[in-house]
Amino acid sequence: MEPSIKPGEVVREFPHLFRAYKDGSVERLLGTETTPAGTDPTTAVESKDVTINPQTNVAVRLYLPSNASSSSEKLPILVYIHGGAFCVCTPFNPAYHNHLNTVCAGASVIVASVHYRLAPEHPLPAGYNDTWEAFLWVASHAAGSGPEPWLNAHGDPKNVFIAGDSAGGNIAHNVAMRGSAEGFSGLNLQGMVLLHPFFGNDKKDELVEYLYPTYEGPSNMMIHAPLDPKLSDLACPRLLIFVSEKDFLRDRGISYYEALKKSGWKGEVEKVEFPGEDHVFHLLQPSKQNSLDLVKQFVAFLKQTPSSR
Repeated sequence: MEPSIKPGEVVREFPHLFRAYKDGSVERLLGTETTPAGTDPTTAVESKDVTINPQTNVAVRLYLPSNASSSSEKLPILVYIHGGAFCVCTPFNPAYHNHLNTVCAGASVIVASVHYRLAPEHPLPAGYNDTWEAFLWVASHAAGSGPEPWLNAHGDPKNVFIAGDSAGGNIAHNVAMRGSAEGFSGLNLQGMVLLHPFFGNDKKDELVEYLYPTYEGPSNMMIHAPLDPKLSDLACPRLLIFVSEKDFLRDRGISYYEALKKSGWKGEVEKVEFPGEDHVFHLLQPSKQNSLDLVKQFVAFLKQTPSSR
């Protein structure tokens, strides 16, 4: 007979991520810091939080560059998905907030940073579905008559990008694949940026198994994208993939890159590797030279619209 679990006792713990308790509560050990939206004093970028679904609290933090009001041209739209192993962090984390202020200002783009529900309280695929809902919300502004004035007045539905880091890179890929199958609802996807993306490999992954109860191993193409026989259907003309030498996910990002090239996909993909760097170093040490170089290349990619190529 198994011993009973005392109230408040931990039933599952993943070091540095979270502890799950018998009563269903979760204590997160990473990414709990938040910072408010507003006007960034360094870049003059404005930001605000918009709730999309009051029932689920799916939301976006929107970023608007300072030149938006004075520009007669519509601005590109970047849908960004934060990382955190599907279970920690939010768009309101200072590292993400500062990073996207910089990207917004540098590329002169409107950014919609997605707030999706986290596992394990909301098991996968909830995070995928929430992000798709947020993407469709952005798409509801394609005709200039959506609920958000910033997107109506300044967003260019013909010039849209998706990006994400770590688990967010995985979600970004899946948003692009779902859009490829179902349509992008009036948005024209111009490119995708994956920063140190997570994809499954041939090793057992206890975290994924815990967060994704219906996960069935390598047959799950949402996790194991490099094995997807429909990878060539990806309706995205350009991809930029960042990997780092010391990152535990380096080989997975490279596997995705190689699988995409071999799949028959007709787009253009570039892989950039940073020697000596670790996972999401650009968020952890934003002032170091390699971080500045990564942001510079990210911004250059977003600026390279069809007319400039």
